[in-house]
Amino acid sequence: MTNQTTTKPLFETFTSDKLNLPNRTVMAPMTRGFSPGNVPDEEVAAYYRRRAENEVGLIITEGTGIDHPASVSGANIPVFHGEKALNGWADVVKEVHEAGGKIAPQLWHVGMTRSKGDLPNEEAQPVGPSGLSLDGEKVNEPLSTEEVEALVESYAKAAADAKRIGFDAIEIHGAHGYLIDQFFWGNTNKRTDRYGGDFVKRTQFAVEIVEACRREVGEDFPIIFRFSQWKMNDFQAKLVNNPDELERFLQPLVEAGVDIFHCSTRRFWEPEFEGSDLNLAGWTKKLSGKPVISVGSVGLDGVFTDFSGAGTASLDGLVDKLDRDEFDLVAIGRSLLMDPAWVKKVHEGRVDDLLAFNKEALQKLY
Repeated sequence: MTNQTTTKPLFETFTSDKLNLPNRTVMAPMTRGFSPGNVPDEEVAAYYRRRAENEVGLIITEGTGIDHPASVSGANIPVFHGEKALNGWADVVKEVHEAGGKIAPQLWHVGMTRSKGDLPNEEAQPVGPSGLSLDGEKVNEPLSTEEVEALVESYAKAAADAKRIGFDAIEIHGAHGYLIDQFFWGNTNKRTDRYGGDFVKRTQFAVEIVEACRREVGEDFPIIFRFSQWKMNDFQAKLVNNPDELERFLQPLVEAGVDIFHCSTRRFWEPEFEGSDLNLAGWTKKLSGKPVISVGSVGLDGVFTDFSGAGTASLDGLVDKLDRDEFDLVAIGRSLLMDPAWVKKVHEGRVDDLLAFNKEALQKLY
């Protein structure tokens, strides 16, 4: 048993102009691959419900594919289009809401990380701003302007569907080297039209997506945007190198209508720039004026890109940063995979009962 006052900042209410939550905890989006035929079923709904029953403030779903033939890789990755899949997601929303929770879908397109021949659409080619893999190798032709504009509309359609079936917000996945991030990153975006150029001009695709989603959902519906410096193939990658560049990168996204930034790092405690203890979320909050979600190996002693397992770790450093208002919300990933009651246990001071992360958690829906 530990003193609950030490974790008190985690359990203060969160209030913004569009989103109110009972505490500061967020379930991080984590790809699971348990949706047969790309449709989330009752087991997926029950999986999310268990987190809502155990006091998770906001659930962000695993990445779910927008309406494009190459949006996901795999027959069991959920999509966010078509009657069957959307009915499945409506059931997820119903279960989470019945348990008193709030939930947002993460809208996703994997871009050039998809391999040729991947299910569910084996004939669909991977697409990206310049047809380049994350390693810079040419795989196919760049997307045409018309194709980019059609992708923007697919995100907007997903946003409209999310609101219609009862979700509480949306998260747009612009991180980790997937499609939107491929437009951000100079290694994969060599375009010379309006979607290319310097790191500010490379935000244009994301800006148009946010604007199109806002048009569909209205002014009062929360739009969360997730971004990262690191990529799946390069943990040291940088979109920006200093606070000035970060501010210039964020400004177009703020103006487009992002309400909350989800700042993905591998270790939340690492400073983003020299000369300051602030992490990426801390700097993003300071420079954008928007609420932010911090994430990265929360509650564990091993970084999340190593899935071999990890022990539990003290929350003191996390709570200190939250208490100093460096960030507003905390996303928990692997800790919640294994232990649906992680948040409730922390709230009740039962940290000795927390389960360590084990790679077996990836094989089933706890």
